Amino acid sequence: MFKAIFSMALAAGLALATGAAAHGPSRQKTQMTITLDASPAEVWDAIGKFDDMGWHPAVASTEITPEGAPIDVPDESTRILHLKSESGDPTITEQLMKIDPDKMMYKYMITEVAVEVLPVTNYSATIQVSDNDGKAEVMWKGGYYRGYPNNDPPENLNDEAAIAAVTAIYQAGFDALAERFGKVE
Repeated sequence: MFKAIFSMALAAGLALATGAAAHGPSRQKTQMTITLDASPAEVWDAIGKFDDMGWHPAVASTEITPEGAPIDVPDESTRILHLKSESGDPTITEQLMKIDPDKMMYKYMITEVAVEVLPVTNYSATIQVSDNDGKAEVMWKGGYYRGYPNNDPPENLNDEAAIAAVTAIYQAGFDALAERFGKVE
């Protein structure tokens, strides 16, 4: 009987150990806010158009696809961000998930990106402008997985690389907005 119990305990222990080793990546989250020296309406006018990411310094141009497609219809509006680059034409394809002009917010998800361009998978985000005593408070938050879905990712596709890349994108956008509108300290 002892041998049977020991065998069952050993089997259960091995099953748990195998399950723990098979655990994949955890969803990462980044959220940043900035308060700008402008009205919420002014800032929303600059960043609230899904078909125009010209306010972000990493974006060379924004293309709505297919040509003539709607620019503000969730699940139908798709944009291709052509990024500034010295080599090639790196792109990020994003789909609008929700837009609410009254709340000055939209949600989107990346549907296609090379992990060499942005080391993430299953990325979705929200940008929202709120009123903070007459000034615009911009919140940008996203959830995503690292670029390498299996255990033991290479350094350039691990959680830290994904977090650093997303944080850098948000910060570059906020720096450009602060330069344009001024930042409230």
